[in-house]
Amino acid sequence: MVSTFHDLFVLAGDYSSLEFRARFAAQAREAAARSDMIIAVSQFTASQVVELLGIESSRIRVVHHGVHVPLPLPVPVADADPPRRENLVLSVGAIQRRKNTARLVKAFEAMPQGWRLALAGSPDGYRAAEELEAVEKSPRRADIAVMGYVNETELDDLYRRASIVAFPSLDEGFGFPVLEAMAHGVPVVASNRSAVPEVAGNAAILVDPFETGAIADALERLASDPQLREDLAQHGRERAREFTWESAVEKTWRVYAET
Repeated sequence: MVSTFHDLFVLAGDYSSLEFRARFAAQAREAAARSDMIIAVSQFTASQVVELLGIESSRIRVVHHGVHVPLPLPVPVADADPPRRENLVLSVGAIQRRKNTARLVKAFEAMPQGWRLALAGSPDGYRAAEELEAVEKSPRRADIAVMGYVNETELDDLYRRASIVAFPSLDEGFGFPVLEAMAHGVPVVASNRSAVPEVAGNAAILVDPFETGAIADALERLASDPQLREDLAQHGRERAREFTWESAVEKTWRVYAET
């Protein structure tokens, strides 16, 4: 038996109800105990399997997720330049305490006029009401769009339009939006905690997600420096190419063959 662990944040912080935490903990411990081998999607998650579930590291293999690199949109013949990006900060993920939405909103308030913030993700995550209260009370409320869940086509369009992706999450087992943004050539401001630095490498600006001022400084820095945005976008594209689904499939199959 092989089990894949994507994250254990439910056990690590106040990110879910007590009932859900108890049910998740029981299922995680049973799966880990019964498994001959365990796949973790990041080294960070692997370390949590050891620390929180008491599993020996010799039974764990790390297999990173991959990302699909989008094809460039065709440029109209009459237009010599590709479509321009908008003054848009994009945040992707369900609105909940763990995603740190309220601090991101406060940080966005320091952005220059003319910039907008789009929150793409289900608005009903754990303690979402508290995070959304920051949106409603923000002096920049007119510049903030709470978009709810978006489908794949809509998300792709947002990534193509955004000039910055902000991902100051408090806890992640991997951090897909960081990699998706990089694959789309969008510079990223992200958390320096959990699995995010493992995914981002040196291709993003990493900040302490508990420091609103640090998030704001990073956003303002990118907003005021187009060359920095372009440099980070290029580094991000190169970073994204290191995470392929072909590699993930090969390594996953290798684990199953090993059991």
